Amino acid sequence: MTRQDLVDRISNDAGLTKKQAGLALDAVISGIKGGMKKGEKVTLVGFGTFYVAERKARMGRNPRTQEKINIPARKVPNFRAGKALKELIK
Repeated sequence: MTRQDLVDRISNDAGLTKKQAGLALDAVISGIKGGMKKGEKVTLVGFGTFYVAERKARMGRNPRTQEKINIPARKVPNFRAGKALKELIK
């Protein structure tokens, strides 16, 4: 499913124009990004939780040269599906 498919679905289900549905989708995505940028968890009950996880620094290996390299610590976006979403997919 693409962004445009979501906009069409929101437009049909909510009785909005496609432009209004696109703005609504952009607002939701912007809110999720903004919360995650602040390091907050964004929980949508029945759907799931978006959060930022920290990966520790570690040693890795360059697959081409087999040389050991240091991989620095970093933050990564994560999503944990809620119970209702997990049940829906079963």
